[in-house]
Amino acid sequence: MKKASSLSELGFDAEGASSGFFRPVADGGSTPTSHRRRLTKISVIGAGNVGMAIAQTILTRDMADEIALVDAVPDKLRGEMLDLQHAAAFLPRVRLVSDTDLAVTRGSDLAIVTAGARQIPGESRLNLLQRNVALFRKIVPALAEHSPEALLLIVSNPVDVLTYVAWKLSGFPASRVIGSGTNLDSSRFRFLLAEHLQVNAQDVQAYMVGEHGDSSVAIWSSMSVAGMPVLKSLRESHQSFDEEALEGIRRAVVDSAYEVISLKGYTSWAIGYSVASLAASLLRDQHRIHPVSVLASGFHGIPQDHEVFLSLPARLGRAGVLGVAEMELTEEEARRLRRSAKTLWENCQLLDL
Repeated sequence: MKKASSLSELGFDAEGASSGFFRPVADGGSTPTSHRRRLTKISVIGAGNVGMAIAQTILTRDMADEIALVDAVPDKLRGEMLDLQHAAAFLPRVRLVSDTDLAVTRGSDLAIVTAGARQIPGESRLNLLQRNVALFRKIVPALAEHSPEALLLIVSNPVDVLTYVAWKLSGFPASRVIGSGTNLDSSRFRFLLAEHLQVNAQDVQAYMVGEHGDSSVAIWSSMSVAGMPVLKSLRESHQSFDEEALEGIRRAVVDSAYEVISLKGYTSWAIGYSVASLAASLLRDQHRIHPVSVLASGFHGIPQDHEVFLSLPARLGRAGVLGVAEMELTEEEARRLRRSAKTLWENCQLLDL
């Protein structure tokens, strides 16, 4: 027997159901009119651990009037939706819908894609990438058709290459296709530095840029706390704070996700908060700066004809990417960024898009 998620599914007529409880206020004999405002809709494609952590965080932060969940496994999808619906008495009023059909995302303001194929033991990175591209060919054009004015936020890995794929398949302007990129990497970086300096991580200005992965670049030259450059102070107080030590910290940031995966099997909460912060900056037009995967052609010596997506500090608002910060990098930082871009561009060239 199919369980019901609403009384209408049990046979009760929903039309005018509230009339027995509420009477409209008289307005001088005129017909009462209801106030109408534009509702905000967010769709999450992929109801796995990451997708549900994102949906749950967005739900508790009261960012949307409607959240649509999409997944290929109908029973799990319905179970996740019901589990959230049953918490309605403790949460902001949000309409939750779910379906295996992407038509449920129609009219989305923001579509967040977390769906992706899992790597098979012994499978090459390229083969995994090609399987994810095949999956995106089914997802992205349908999202674009149902929500032609939406912002696309890609979380699936490898996020930089798949953001490029989503841009090509959607036909959207690059400003409306964004990858979660190194937003979380930068948070991990700030956490490590904040713990060492005994300050709040929110008071640390530090970025990881480039690829979300092994070739990411830690920008030490512009790192600051309370407006004060940190690197010089660390080197003066720690004689061992040399290039090898800096690389060790960068490596610890890159490897931190692998540690979480080895301990609990997957990452979820941190990426949930990271993506929810991006959603808030976008939909609430906050103009906040986030290191996210954007079209980086022409920045920091990356060739103009290399349509590569990688993370740079970008100003985000309701229209998507409003601008990319022109960071001052050292020669070494710029060289590493270009090397990261070259690796990503070579992967993009193999996709024949």
